[in-house]
Amino acid sequence: YYEAVVSSQPVPYGTIVALLIGFGMVANSMVNGAGMVLRSTMARRAVSIDEKERRFLNVVEEMATAAGMKPPTAYVVPDPDLNAFAAGINPENSVIAVTEGLLSSLNREELQAVVAHEMSHIKNYDMRLMTVAAALMGAIALISDFAGRSMRYRRGGSSYGGSSSRSSSGGRKGGGGAVMILLFVAWIVLVILAPLISRLLAMAISREREYLADASGAELTRNPLALVSALEKIRGAVMPTYAINNGVAHMCIADPRGSLIEEKMGLTADLFATHPPMEKRILALKVMAYQASKG
Repeated sequence: YYEAVVSSQPVPYGTIVALLIGFGMVANSMVNGAGMVLRSTMARRAVSIDEKERRFLNVVEEMATAAGMKPPTAYVVPDPDLNAFAAGINPENSVIAVTEGLLSSLNREELQAVVAHEMSHIKNYDMRLMTVAAALMGAIALISDFAGRSMRYRRGGSSYGGSSSRSSSGGRKGGGGAVMILLFVAWIVLVILAPLISRLLAMAISREREYLADASGAELTRNPLALVSALEKIRGAVMPTYAINNGVAHMCIADPRGSLIEEKMGLTADLFATHPPMEKRILALKVMAYQASKG
C-alpha cells in the first residue's frame, strides 16, 4: 500500500523548473547585474572634458582613496531629477552613477557626501546583498506562480479519478485525511504569502542598509552636514527619476518615484518603502554632527 501511494504522487516538475530558473536568475544577476542596471537607465560614462563630470570623476577618486578601495567606474544618467546609485557585486567591478540633475544642483561638498554614501554601499557589499535579495524575490514569486498554476491543474484533473480512489481507500484514509487537509491549507497560505513576505524582507534590508550607508559615508567625509544638505536638496526635488525604473529603486539614494513617497510615515510605509523617511535620515545625521562637534 505504501509503495502504491508513493508511486501515485506526481513529481512537482513546475516547482523544480521554477527553482532552476531562480538559481539562473541569481547567477545572471551576480555576473551581469551592474551592466543590466546601467543599460536600463541609459547611463553613459562620465567624461573629463565636461567641467561638472570632471569634478565628479575627481570626487570618486578622492572617496575611493579615503575608503581604501579601487575607484569605481563613474556614470551619468540622463535625467534632470536628483538621484544616484551604486551597482556591482564587489569593489573591483563596481560603478557609481549620478543623474545630470544631481551634478547640476549640488556643490562639491554635497556631491562628495553623496559619492561617499554610494561608496559605502560598495565597501559594505550592500549591492551584492540587494542583488541576491532582488533575484531571490523574483524566484520566489515565480515558484509561487508555478505552484498556483499546478494547484489549479490538479483540481481540474481530480474529477476523473476521484470517486474510484475514494471508494478503494475506504476507512483507511479517515485519520490521515484531516492531516492532509491541514497541510494543503498551509501550502496554499504559503503560496499566497511567500512573495509578499520575501518583498517585505527585501525592503527591510534595503532600509537598514541606507542608514548604514549614511553613517559610513559621513565617516568618510568627516562632514555629516554635507550629506544633510544634499539630502535636503534631493528631498526638495519631488519629481520622479524617470530614467530609473522601480526594479532598481532599492539601489538609489532616494526613491526614484519621487521624494514625496519617502515623506509617508507609519506602519504601511515602514513595511513597503524601499528607503527610510528622509526626515529620519536627516535627523540621524544631525545627531552624528552634534556628537562629532562635542567630541
